[in-house]
Amino acid sequence: MKEACCLYQHGRRPSPIKFFVAMPMQKKPSYPLAVLEAVFVNVIWASSFIFVKLVLKDLGPLTIGGLRYFIGFLVLLPFMLRKGRLYALPGRMWLRLLLIGLSAYTIGNGAMFWSLKYLPATTVSFMMSLITLLVLLGSVLWLKEIPTWLQTVGILVTLGGTALFFSIGLKSGEPRGMVILCIGLISFTLFGVLGREAARGQKVDTLSLTAIPLALGGGLLLLIALPLEGLPHAPLATWGLVLWLAVVNTALGYILYNHALQVLTAFEMNVMLNLSPLWTALMAWLLLGERLTVIQWIGMVIVVGGAALVQRRRQEGRL
Repeated sequence: MKEACCLYQHGRRPSPIKFFVAMPMQKKPSYPLAVLEAVFVNVIWASSFIFVKLVLKDLGPLTIGGLRYFIGFLVLLPFMLRKGRLYALPGRMWLRLLLIGLSAYTIGNGAMFWSLKYLPATTVSFMMSLITLLVLLGSVLWLKEIPTWLQTVGILVTLGGTALFFSIGLKSGEPRGMVILCIGLISFTLFGVLGREAARGQKVDTLSLTAIPLALGGGLLLLIALPLEGLPHAPLATWGLVLWLAVVNTALGYILYNHALQVLTAFEMNVMLNLSPLWTALMAWLLLGERLTVIQWIGMVIVVGGAALVQRRRQEGRL
């Protein structure tokens, strides 16, 4: 924080990424700040489905994922080297960060990007709401984080809205995408629980928790993509979208995500992210021409209501 404050005193506004890596990440954010961070992450990640769908016209899904996450790591690398973060972690923490990187980026996001070849952007965004139930189960069993009765009602309402959204059935070709996406959902569940455990215990600073899994998971995904999809070739505009995904949607997004997880529980964060389909649906309508039925819109409104219940400020005595 001292570095960031000095920048303001000398009349220079630090970049969003530099401001957050300059903060003492061992200090937990306030609850309102954590919720605000989660909301901002929600908006920028909702746009990811649209941008990836556009980039898929020129690049393979695994290539997009590998480039996005490894470039995101390169953006954060100078801050890591400057603060000596690469040399201060024990071997056991490196293994934990490797598992986070594999579950979040290599498998989770790799499968999600692949599924976008077969599914509409809004459907993929909305399917991510199923992570809520899976992370809740994992948090109860592994982290012993028990939701309040009101949060439980909110989760059930959210799942009800999800069921309504899919009540119209799937179109031809979409079941294959759903199978691929389900693999990603399971992997994202592991990521949510592992990330929350590391952030809650402050076992590693937010910068390391963000950058190192990006390097390990994104780098491995890129190595897998090269022999399967070949060397990437794309127009300049496509590379601009890839760079935006890496810097804003990845580097900045995951820093905010991991910082907020120091206060928000794993299932709180994921229910908040259930709001993403609303933003994705709007952007998909404007940019991709994808339209939803009335039933699907009602389902998403129900999901928003469930998310609001879960995000009620925690009561005294809650874990």
